[in-house]
Amino acid sequence: MSLVLDLVLAMSLLWSAWRALAAPSIGRAVVSFITFGLFMTLAWARLSAPDIALAEAAIGAGLTGALLLDALGALAQRDPGKDRP
Repeated sequence: MSLVLDLVLAMSLLWSAWRALAAPSIGRAVVSFITFGLFMTLAWARLSAPDIALAEAAIGAGLTGALLLDALGALAQRDPGKDRP
C-alpha cells in the first residue's frame, strides 16, 4: 500500500510540474505551481523530513504562492483583459 501511495505521489508531482510549465495562461501556471508545492510537502513528509515539509508548505506553497497571486492581480489591474486567471 505504501508503494502505491509513493507512486501516485511521484506521478502527481510530475503531472503538476508539467502543468505549471505548459499552462496556457499565467493564472493556471500559478495555481499549478501552488499545487506542486503542496505535493512536494507531502513528498517530504513521506520521506520522514517534517522540518523540510513545513518549510516547503510555508515558503514554497504559501509565501511564494501568495506573492505570485499578488503579482498576477497587479498585472491584471495594469493591463485589464490581457490574461485573466
